[in-house]
Amino acid sequence: MTGEGDLRERAIASLKKKREFAAHLLAYVLVNAFLVAIWAVTSDGTLFWPIFPILGWGIGLVFHAWDVYGRPQGEEQIHHEMERLR
Repeated sequence: MTGEGDLRERAIASLKKKREFAAHLLAYVLVNAFLVAIWAVTSDGTLFWPIFPILGWGIGLVFHAWDVYGRPQGEEQIHHEMERLR
């Protein structure tokens, strides 16, 4: 039962991380689209200033995606880390 329960908890945590990433991505797209619209309405086309929040926030979004979809840790890595901590 312990193995099954642990697997269930890991699956729930993984699904939660994916849902949080989807919300983060949606906020990124909507907010940055709004900033580009403000720029388009108020600017004379000289400096595309929305690029700064797009790139800055984009870096954080990439790290979030890496955390959610990056290579999962294998059992060998987990056991190695456990031995290191002992």
